Amino acid sequence: MTELVVRRLLIDLDQPVARHWCNGDAFLTAWFNALSMSFPVGEQFFIDSVRNGLQALPPDQQAALKDEVQGFIGQEATHRRIHALFNTQIQKHGLVNAWEPRARERLKLLEGSDPRHGLAITAANEHFTALFAEWMLSRPQFLDGCEPRLKTLWLWHSAEEAEHKCTAFDLYRALGGSEAWRVRWMRRVTLIFLTDTLRQTVHNLRRDGTLWRWSTWRSGIHHLFGRGGLLRASLRPWRAYFRPDFHPSQQSSDLSATWLREHSELFTRVGAA
Repeated sequence: MTELVVRRLLIDLDQPVARHWCNGDAFLTAWFNALSMSFPVGEQFFIDSVRNGLQALPPDQQAALKDEVQGFIGQEATHRRIHALFNTQIQKHGLVNAWEPRARERLKLLEGSDPRHGLAITAANEHFTALFAEWMLSRPQFLDGCEPRLKTLWLWHSAEEAEHKCTAFDLYRALGGSEAWRVRWMRRVTLIFLTDTLRQTVHNLRRDGTLWRWSTWRSGIHHLFGRGGLLRASLRPWRAYFRPDFHPSQQSSDLSATWLREHSELFTRVGAA
């Protein structure tokens, strides 16, 4: 069982956010904004899936996993709330969240389905966010020119994503989820997640008026496909998910633990005396 601490981040998101808040880079700003636009609906789905998965277990197994699930739900609910605040600020720049309505329509298709489907989808998405977290935590310099509160937001979120990456996966296994469906859902989630992220990023750039600037495309190619770029660096750990013996704990979370330990002044522990 993994002990998951629920933390309240000590930043103020009632204050405006600069249009190109990520180092003045239009592409990186649009990419991060796109990801944030997916979080409120996505995090709620993950919460519901894990809660439903726990309730489907026999009582003795529920008791063993209850604390971890509560920690997972608390962390994801905190992410959902704070990114909703962030999204409110970036919408003031004229951006429109086209991802969320599509996601809500897609999720309606899963209503009433076997809870293992929701867990498989959640586990696949959590693998993606863990890969992104590892990339971010190993390259915090990409955020060096940002406002401190926004750099804190993304690194804190990354650290917690790496911390709770096993919960949905373990629940899926505990419910007897098959390897075939785990892999099948990862293939589907890969296509959907990357397509939706890129689609919303392009939409954000178009609304921002920076889609056709050479600097935008240069940044996108460099940060996604260049040496150390997100997609290039994540290919091998992404492929590991398809191994029959895969478990999220096999991929290190040392950077997450280190960041949380070294930046404890930036958050408070919810429920602490």
